[in-house]
Amino acid sequence: MKHITRTIWILSVVSLFQDVCSEMLYPVLPIYLTSIGFSVALIGVMEGFAEATIGFSKGYFGKLSDVTGKRLPFVQWGYALSTVAKPLMVLIANPVWVFFTRTLDRLGKGVRTAARDAMLSDEATPETKGKVFGFHRSMDTLGAVIGPVLALVYLYFYPEDYKTLFLLAFLPGVLAVLMTFILKDRKREPKEVKKGYSFFAFLGYWKESPAMYRKVIIGLLVFALFNSSDLFLILKLKESGMNDTWVIGAYILYNLVYALCAFPLGILADKIGLKTTFMIGLAIFAVVYLGMSLEAGVYVYIALLACYGIYAAATEGIAKAWISNIAGKEDTATAIGLYSGFQSICALLASSLTGLMWYTFGSAVAFTATAVMTAGVIVYFLLLPRNPFTPNPLKGA
Repeated sequence: MKHITRTIWILSVVSLFQDVCSEMLYPVLPIYLTSIGFSVALIGVMEGFAEATIGFSKGYFGKLSDVTGKRLPFVQWGYALSTVAKPLMVLIANPVWVFFTRTLDRLGKGVRTAARDAMLSDEATPETKGKVFGFHRSMDTLGAVIGPVLALVYLYFYPEDYKTLFLLAFLPGVLAVLMTFILKDRKREPKEVKKGYSFFAFLGYWKESPAMYRKVIIGLLVFALFNSSDLFLILKLKESGMNDTWVIGAYILYNLVYALCAFPLGILADKIGLKTTFMIGLAIFAVVYLGMSLEAGVYVYIALLACYGIYAAATEGIAKAWISNIAGKEDTATAIGLYSGFQSICALLASSLTGLMWYTFGSAVAFTATAVMTAGVIVYFLLLPRNPFTPNPLKGA
């Protein structure tokens, strides 16, 4: 734990509280949406639209963070926007309003993500990136365990009272925002920007970036193109006959496995290589989705969801650590923001396509297609040359 600095601890606890806020609602969100008239296809479109709407904002605010030399204001405003959006979602049970508030929630993530990850990267060395990002993911996901537990307890005593639950979720979000005010920003010199700074200026980084960055991003984005919202896994559990309690319980198990594994897998990634660890995660993902395409029992689906937690632990933080090791330190937020932005655009297509495939052909086809494409991405990364920017080339990328 000697590499976990004060800033890393605070950012991780902030993420924990924000995830308590978000994850109190996430497992009941599809249930709430269907209760006010949303179809599976419409949920897919909404999730994809929300991600796509703020996709470019991730790149914009990441670039703006690098240009201004500031990180903290973006972190603070980003968490504030997401916190305020949660209770607004249930004020009016209207699709247009829900689309707007869900997008506002994701916009908050777009504002903060690149700057926050750049702050984490600044606190680490290339040899400890896996550990630092893994620790943050563990703490973040611990909030995703606590949140659904609180939701489960509340809904046990007040079944289907979703509106009050959304309002209660506002409280841990406020704690997250307040904690950002004890963070300190490092002094950085702002960059000189010729001809002003446009909204799409971050796209220029693609040409300026190292060749390895572009190769890695292509693989990550192809995967993102078929990696739809986790809401579809929840809907699959619901389709299998589970009641709300079982669905939320299974989701808690997934997050618990994720939280327990992220830090150890981050440490492992620093030893065996970020790319190797990431590919192991992709292999687990493919197995999970292939399993979800089969007609199996409830306990099989719960086991698969637990394995899905290992996949998430082996990929989500690792991908950002991988990118930050390739990009220059002065462009970390831009590099992560560019990736996150295009990832969100891919999420639009992924969630919309999965929703339509499910609606047209059934869940088995949707999950099988995702598993097959993931296998192709694994082959791509296997053929990818070692990252020359890695401090120890024996570890791979």
